[in-house]
Parts: sequence; C-alpha cells; structure tokens
Amino acid sequence: MRVLSVLIVVWLLIGVFAGLQRHYYNGAVGCAKAGTIAATVAAGPLNYVGANPKVHCTVPQPSK
Repeated sequence: MRVLSVLIVVWLLIGVFAGLQRHYYNGAVGCAKAGTIAATVAAGPLNYVGANPKVHCTVPQPSK
C-alpha cells in the first residue's frame, strides 16, 4: 500500500512538472485551461512519450 501511494505521488509530480514546462500555470485560468492542466497532471509520465492532453469546453452564455 505504501509503495502504491509513493508511485501515485511521483506520477502526479511528473505531470505537474510537465505542466510547468508547457507554461500552463501562467495567466488566467478558464474552463479549458483548468481541464488541460488537470489532464496533463493525470497523464503524468505519458506526457513524455507523446501524450499532449487538451480539453476544450464552452460555457453557455447567459440569456437576455
């Protein structure tokens, strides 16, 4: 159980580092950017073997 916990933490830290390298943490965060950051962190080391997760979302505009 302890080894699995360490592996998960290392996996997520690698994903955070990949986000840093791609400058995802600069500027304002919207729906799509937050989703892309979450997907990048979750992908972890897969970012370094070609994965480039992107999330596209639209927020409905309020009606008049």
